Amino acid sequence: MSVLLIEPFYGGSHKQLMDLLQEELQEDCVLCTLPAKKWHWKARTSALYFMQTVPTSSNYRILFASSVLNLAELAALRPDLGKLKKVLYFHENQLAYPVQKCQERDFQYGYNQILSWFMPEHKLAHLEKVIGVKRNGDSYQSEGLPGQQESRAVMKTSDAHPESGLCEPQPGLCTTQHKGLPSPPAAPAQAEAPESTNPYQGEDKQCLTFNLSNILSGLDYQQRPLHIAWPHRWEHDKDPETFFKVLMKLKEQDLPFYVSVLGETFSEIPDIFSEAREVLGSSVLHWGYLPSKDDYFRALCTADVVISTAKHEFFGVAMIEAVHCGCYPLCPKALVYPEIFPAEYLYSTPEQLFKRLQNFCKRPDIVRKHLYKGETAGFSWAALGSKFRSLLAAEPREDL
Repeated sequence: MSVLLIEPFYGGSHKQLMDLLQEELQEDCVLCTLPAKKWHWKARTSALYFMQTVPTSSNYRILFASSVLNLAELAALRPDLGKLKKVLYFHENQLAYPVQKCQERDFQYGYNQILSWFMPEHKLAHLEKVIGVKRNGDSYQSEGLPGQQESRAVMKTSDAHPESGLCEPQPGLCTTQHKGLPSPPAAPAQAEAPESTNPYQGEDKQCLTFNLSNILSGLDYQQRPLHIAWPHRWEHDKDPETFFKVLMKLKEQDLPFYVSVLGETFSEIPDIFSEAREVLGSSVLHWGYLPSKDDYFRALCTADVVISTAKHEFFGVAMIEAVHCGCYPLCPKALVYPEIFPAEYLYSTPEQLFKRLQNFCKRPDIVRKHLYKGETAGFSWAALGSKFRSLLAAEPREDL
């Protein structure tokens, strides 16, 4: 059986998920991708590109794609692919994605997702009977799936349970891989860096390269200043303004802390980053994307607290990875976070976030002695791998 994997935006969590599936699945896989650049253009035109470049094969049984692809267009352009069992993975909801400027929303992207996700009433009724989904208003929610939350990461499939997985970033076209099943990885995967757009790449290496071991080696563990990590994309939907304003307020009060800003950058970087870099000064341990997976996890393992200020989040792999590495999470009491993290790790306002960090700066031993009260094992490949294999191994049904 052959699984066709299609990813128009091969970077970030999109790349991580596709690479994991290609590496771990027992079935033969064909992976077709486009580089993680110009997201809006990929959402509008990638179906036409893949119509021309996806190899034809009588061995395809399942098509697995992210919702950046307009699946309805591809199915119309390639009837041979339209006949396959299809699994569509939604990394985000384009109808609710935060707009960066005060302007009318371009509904084309949400419309594409609706077309790709839409199913006739008789198929929805069949789903309700076969896999145990229930109607919730105009949406459907699956039941009985351990570790899954509806708003976290939505998969829609014709005749199998939707699953959610741990996934968060180069360019490629079509590759074919035939592998057996290796052992599950010991730690979640951190993707390789795309073409660098870090404007601080050539500056003072003392703060801008990964040198945490040397910086921290002379300090007693319990006496070191609090180390805060922010491992998110440098984009507006992650709300870096709120994060940095809280840190600059800590700086104004002469509270001791270090910060590592580890996220990936793209072509447009919010102005707050350059402002914060100057204000935070010597408090910065690292500034910029770490292409090495080992360096990335080493940075997280040396951090005490990991912060999210996101305005839009379906799952938040970076936060789960950081908690897996021992960080104390602080997340908004909104979006997907209450479904994943216990209440003590949630805050409602920037003021609450500031007060929590203020206390931690004064008493970093509080978080260093803390044992996380939630659970991350359910998000690992060891827990979810068999469900993904089952999802992508089922034969297509004639009535679907």
